[in-house]
Amino acid sequence: MNKLIAIINVIAWSGFWAFGYLAVTAEGLTESQLVIAALLAFGGLVTGIAAYMRLVRASEVSGYARKSNQLDAAARNRAQSEGGI
Repeated sequence: MNKLIAIINVIAWSGFWAFGYLAVTAEGLTESQLVIAALLAFGGLVTGIAAYMRLVRASEVSGYARKSNQLDAAARNRAQSEGGI
């Protein structure tokens, strides 16, 4: 499943850069073509970020990557009650 998400991630970012480049630099396109290119670029951006975040989460769970340094709920509540954050 992680390989499928990684493939989706690569395709999404490729679409973001390709259609984003078209939307920004294209000359001679109609307004509707520019809007479609911008929407496809935005879709690639959102999909790429979502796929990347799923890959990061999966790598932390599998032990491939170190866990993030986030506080657990009890430590966070204690720090907020002390005014440390």
